[in-house]
Amino acid sequence: MINEILKASRNNKCSDIHISANTGIKVRQDGLLADYPIEFPQNELIKMIMELIPKRLIDNVDRHEDADFVYHVGEERYRVNIYYEQTNICAAIRVINDEILTLEQLEMPTVLNQIAMEPRGLVLVTGPTGSGKSTTLAAMIDLVNKQRNCHILTIEDPIEYVYKQKQALIHQREIGEDVKDFDMALRSAMREDPDVILVGEMRDLETIDIAVTAAETGHLVFSSLHTVGAANTIDRMIDVFPPSQQQQIRVQLAMVLNAVISQQLVPGIDGKMIPVFEIMICNQAIRTLIRDGKTHQIDNAISTNRQIGMVTMDDAIVDLYKQNKITKETAVMYASNPNLIERKF
Repeated sequence: MINEILKASRNNKCSDIHISANTGIKVRQDGLLADYPIEFPQNELIKMIMELIPKRLIDNVDRHEDADFVYHVGEERYRVNIYYEQTNICAAIRVINDEILTLEQLEMPTVLNQIAMEPRGLVLVTGPTGSGKSTTLAAMIDLVNKQRNCHILTIEDPIEYVYKQKQALIHQREIGEDVKDFDMALRSAMREDPDVILVGEMRDLETIDIAVTAAETGHLVFSSLHTVGAANTIDRMIDVFPPSQQQQIRVQLAMVLNAVISQQLVPGIDGKMIPVFEIMICNQAIRTLIRDGKTHQIDNAISTNRQIGMVTMDDAIVDLYKQNKITKETAVMYASNPNLIERKF
């Protein structure tokens, strides 16, 4: 039964399925949650969830530990998170698209092509959960795959998109299956001759430290964080470190950071979710602001460099409003500085 529910949700273009022993099944379509058309008794809901879990993680789930993995229905793939809520088992399931769309098909800013093809440095894609970070990263990695003769190494938890070999040699390592954790995988990566490294998510000090070091040593490193805005992203990375090391990481970031692409999904006038991007490209002025701890001035630096592809989140939102794609109320709701947006209107 669970496979039929997943297939039906995919066919109806749902992005997520939530199954809870307590509240039943809900699906997310165009950003909104709705009840699944069929109700199931609690014992069947629990059985569905347990059918998803691979044998290697059953003991973890029995101990009420969270579990992340990819579930397969034929060639179709779903990212699953198992968790407990008020002692009830739940599953959050993300539909993974089979096809890796290009940046052009996703209608993303053209400057992302240039960012993806840099020979070295650190590129961060940030945003809240469900904003499309993995899709953006996959499109950028696949562009490198098409255009560079290089070795791409991905470290993911779990693997979402499976790449086909094109110009590049690609190896994908999954946390829990191929390697114990991000820290160990990144340390090993330095001995695996990569040119490009994708770190699915920078979760802790050790992962951030090794990823920055990898970029310092001449690799092109892609990764993601759950932050909104370039300045917030840089502050978050620095604040992870103890005060005695923060100036050192500022200097390192100022040297290796290429770009921060921050994205979120906003509801359009037609009811569909529209991606909106803040793009910061590290020129000399921004590198100086990072090194000197003046990240609060980064938004101004982005605003004055639109000619090279930079844009703040609020300016990008205003652009969508001017194109009649979103309402004024939506623009104000999703702005990082609502008062500034009001003044621009």
